[in-house]
Parts: sequence; C-alpha cells; structure tokens
Amino acid sequence: MSESVNFNKQVFNKGQYTKVIDTSFKELGVQSIQEQIVTQPTVNEFFNLYNELFYDIPELGTINSHEYLIKTSSEYIDFNANQEEITALQNEIAQLRIDLLNAQKQIVELQTTLANPQ
Repeated sequence: MSESVNFNKQVFNKGQYTKVIDTSFKELGVQSIQEQIVTQPTVNEFFNLYNELFYDIPELGTINSHEYLIKTSSEYIDFNANQEEITALQNEIAQLRIDLLNAQKQIVELQTTLANPQ
C-alpha cells in the first residue's frame, strides 16, 4: 500500500526571482505613499466629517476627544488668547476675597465691641 510521492522543486536565481515572483504586498492592504496621499481626505472633507461626527466625539479624554483637539490645536498655534485678561481677573477676584474677609473681620470686631461696651 505504499505510494510514492514525487516532489518537484523549482529554483530561481536572483535575476529570475524578481521577474517571476511578485514581492509587493498588495494582498496585505499596504498602500504606497502615492495611494495614501490620494486616499487622504482634504481639509474640506475633514471638516465635513468632523461636523458629522461632532456629537459622537467624547467631550473629555486624553485622545480622540474634543478636549484633545483643543489642547493639541492650541499648542500647535500657541493659542493663549485672553490669557492676560484672565490672569488679571483672577488676581482681582483674589484681592476682592481678601477685602471681603477683612470687612467681615471688622464687622465681627464692631459687633463684639458693641455687645461688650467697656
């Protein structure tokens, strides 16, 4: 019951190999740089997609979120609009809190003085 099996091995030299065997990776979905450039969305297409996906994008998150877009875009264009005004307003708020605390202390002192005349 033994059968003999014949194997045929075909060997190519380096010059024949590249002519006979396709060494590109088209079957694996790898795109050339030119193909990638052609399939890349334009800026207009990007913003159309962004508007379509706006409410699907999470508000917060380190990646793939509105927060991420704001941070990376702000860093890219060095965006600090109104930062000076914000800082000035924060300083003013801090000073007003100190003034309010001092006024409240004075009220307590006056009430104590009026309640306990000497």
